Amino acid sequence: MSRLLVVEDDADTLTAIQVLLGHSGHEVIPATDGRSGLRLLHQHKPDALILDIGLPIMDGWQVLERVRDISDLPILILTGRGQEREKVRGLRAGADDYLVKPFSRGELTARVEALLRRAGTASWAEDIYDDGLIRVEPATRTVFVENEEVHLTPTEFRLLNTLVRHAGNVLSSSQLLSLVWDDPTGLSPERVKFAILRLRRRLSPDTSNSPIEAVRGVGYRYRPPAQRQDGKDTLSFRR
Repeated sequence: MSRLLVVEDDADTLTAIQVLLGHSGHEVIPATDGRSGLRLLHQHKPDALILDIGLPIMDGWQVLERVRDISDLPILILTGRGQEREKVRGLRAGADDYLVKPFSRGELTARVEALLRRAGTASWAEDIYDDGLIRVEPATRTVFVENEEVHLTPTEFRLLNTLVRHAGNVLSSSQLLSLVWDDPTGLSPERVKFAILRLRRRLSPDTSNSPIEAVRGVGYRYRPPAQRQDGKDTLSFRR
């Protein structure tokens, strides 16, 4: 039996999905807004997410972005917005499939089951990163530098989280474009360069001593304090 989180603010639609997928043998966890959906996601670690876009408090695009920060969880967008540009936006933002309302019972069930077959077991990266200088908490999108909270934009957070998760390794501009930007199509390596510069300034006024280093002709890497001092890899991840 698969565990499915359904985030849908229309009560009738939510009830219909619960009944339909429940009869198909799935456990359905309901949520009626984006914020409670994220809370239940962290609590239950579902096998797949069915996500409406037009949600109160926090819309579906924000939820999708948050989920993709921490997991490759299969995501089916369920919405009344059927325009092609909306579908393209959803798929490029990290959704695996897109189903427009009104939908048939058979199609919803078939798409969910196909999604589960293709995806396998979702991986999660909620571990807190802490090297003594920088602390990154993906679940809350919180960053601390020397115990002082630093406020980053969503792109800056994804960039820093990606760099610390690959600490010590050099990532090319192309790799960073693919991992950090929802839609890297048409973006140049200069986009990465300027984002790195802004992130360095956010982390410390003294950018000359930044743990984010440029490797000429290759890319960028994050080197934690211990690694810069003595070459040892002493990274710490905690839940």
